[in-house]
Formats: sequence, structure tokens, C-alpha cells
Amino acid sequence: MSGIRVLDLTSVLMGPYCTQVFCDMGAEVIKVEGPEGDSSRHIPPYKDSRNGGIFTSLNRGKRCISLDLSKPEGRDACLDLARTCDVFIHSMRPKAIQRLGLDYGNVAEFNSSIVYCNLLGFGRRGRYSGLAAYDDAIQAISGLVSLQQELVGEPAYIPTVLADKVAGLTAAYAILAALLHKERTGVGQQIDVPMFETMASFVLVEHLCGYAFDPPLGRPVYPRLMAVTRKPYRTLDGHLSVVVYNDKQWANFARLVGREHLIHDHRFATLADRSRHVDAWNTAVAEVIETRTTDDWLTILAEAGIPAMKVNSTQDLFTDPHLRDVGFFKTFEHPVDGRLRLPGFPVEFHCTPAGFDMPAREQGADTAAVLREASFSPERISELQRAGVFDVRSAVPKPATA
Repeated sequence: MSGIRVLDLTSVLMGPYCTQVFCDMGAEVIKVEGPEGDSSRHIPPYKDSRNGGIFTSLNRGKRCISLDLSKPEGRDACLDLARTCDVFIHSMRPKAIQRLGLDYGNVAEFNSSIVYCNLLGFGRRGRYSGLAAYDDAIQAISGLVSLQQELVGEPAYIPTVLADKVAGLTAAYAILAALLHKERTGVGQQIDVPMFETMASFVLVEHLCGYAFDPPLGRPVYPRLMAVTRKPYRTLDGHLSVVVYNDKQWANFARLVGREHLIHDHRFATLADRSRHVDAWNTAVAEVIETRTTDDWLTILAEAGIPAMKVNSTQDLFTDPHLRDVGFFKTFEHPVDGRLRLPGFPVEFHCTPAGFDMPAREQGADTAAVLREASFSPERISELQRAGVFDVRSAVPKPATA
């Protein structure tokens, strides 16, 4: 994405995750913050820069500028910057972005070929349009919380901001498609990425099941995933994830553990049979797995071609030998916070390597430099400072080194 310029008015997680992907793939991302800054900067823990770990990870490699968009001078500066960009993305509600005068119609007047992305809670044509949306709320309304309730007995959230990240990735591929269209035709467009519809689509990939048919042939849940026995298996000294899924794996497993009779058991003979008797299937596997240690099973099952993995904590990821082999984590020296360790870009491009060479910047560190590059005169920059559009401290960039 080298040569693509993104004007990023998003905050917290969904939008910054989308633009982080672009930045890692070579785009120039200009992150625009108001005087209060992105609230995720202040989620602890943090060190002297007061940039929390979440912000540091999501905003690596971006150029950070401060503009008070509530002031006419700030809005006008933003519109002038939009002239120089290929993508404009924000995560405000429709009425809020309209009040600022930064909706698609106004931005397109300055740059008719812009790819303009609205990150929304809900689609504009529905009755929920304009409602505030956060990850927890979208997990609830999209069915995820209800699915968890069936498994654990009470409503429960997935312990990751799944809706934000899925919507952010959806926005990324939608914007890439629009950029490809622009490359072919010279025509930009407006894109709406609603969290609710995105997550409803995501959840129903596998849970559509019987509701693919009219009238339905069963509940809209995938039975294997809703079995209470679907969980890591206990070993002699811990727990192990084992997926004995297709017919070949099942036959190999049964022979390996000396339970050949299971191959011909009418409940387990085929994948369809095992799906109909999923609790009995999981129980049969569990009875075998509990007889050996985790390491013993990892060796035995790997030789038999049966997928098995130990249960890692998030802390274990930082010492996982495979992640170390592939150089997953990157370290940087920050001018204020010292050494940082961040996850790298997970995709390997063999001709055009992706990644980042700069950790997250301090608020407003690049304001003056970005305005100068956009042909703002020294006089106009001084006027913007006097008008309070950005803090004078933003005029002095504080470089971070990789």
C-alpha cells in the first residue's frame, strides 16, 4: 500500500485496528485526534508518555496530529488535508460527523475520488441507525452472548473485543476493494461498515445451519460448537485441545489408542453420526486423553497427524517457541518509555514485506510537519495555533527510533 495516504479520524479500537493493518502494509496513516486525545491512550498501564499498551499496539507507525475539529479553522484544515489523501475514515455517529461538516458530501467536494468509510454501529436504513454501539452491546445483539449463555448457564461476553476487530477487518477489505475500483476507474465512493450487520453475518457463518432452509430444518446453531462437552481435554498433568474431526482422523485415533471398536460404533461411524452424538463423541475422546501427560499426547498425536495443541495463557504467547522462531514480536526503543515489545504483522508477503518501523507517537507529534507537507504556509500554521486548533507543543515532533 505504499503511496496510499489515509486520513484517520477513528478512535479506541475498531477504526485504529483497521488503519493499523493499512499502516503495516505500507500506507501513510495520519491519525487525527482532538485536544483530549484518543481515549485509548489513557487506558493503563502506561509509563512516562502516558500512552497505554492498547494505544501503543494499535497506533504503531502512524503519524499523529492534533486538530480541534469543533473550530471552523480545524474543520477547514482537515478538509484541506483530505485533498491530499486517498482514504478518509471515521468512527463517529452520522449526526456527529455532519455537525462537524466532515460528512462524505463535504469531503467529496474537496476530493471527488476519495474513498470515504463510515464505521457505524448500525446500518442507516434500520431503526437502530444512529444509536451508540460498543463491543459489548454488539456482542449482545448479534447472538454471541446468548450462545455463551447456553454453554455456561448465564449471559457472558467473549473475553476479547471481537465485534470491534471483526468490523475493523471488514472495513479494511472493503476499503481495499474500493481502492481497487478507484485504481481501475478513477472513481471514489462512500462505504458504510455497520458493526451489527457485520457481526450478524459473522456469527451466522456456521450457526445459520437449519435456518438456511425455509421452513427451517433445525435451530440456527452449529451443534458441535454448542456441546457442553466441547472443551479442552484433561490430561494427567494439564489440559489439551484435540480435534479428532474427519473420518480418517477418527479411524487413526481409535487404532492409535487401542479402541478400534469405536470406528464401527453406530454413533461414531461417520462425521454425520458423530455430529448427531457429539457429547458421547467428546466423552469417548476425553476418557482416553486423561490417561497420559500433555507432552506424551503432543508427541503421539503429531506423529498420527491428529491436530493437538496445549492450552496457552496470553502470557505464554510471549515465550511460545514457534512465535520466537518466526520473529513474531518486535522490539523498539521509544524516546520516552524505553524498550517496547509489540506483536508484528502476521502475514508474510514474499515480494513486498509488511511491517512497521516506528511505535506509536505522542499526541500531536507530527501536526506541524504534516501541515507543512500539505502546503500549509507558516503563517497559516501560526494562525491555527493562535486559534487553538492545535497546541503549540505539537509543532515540535518527537521522533521515535526503531
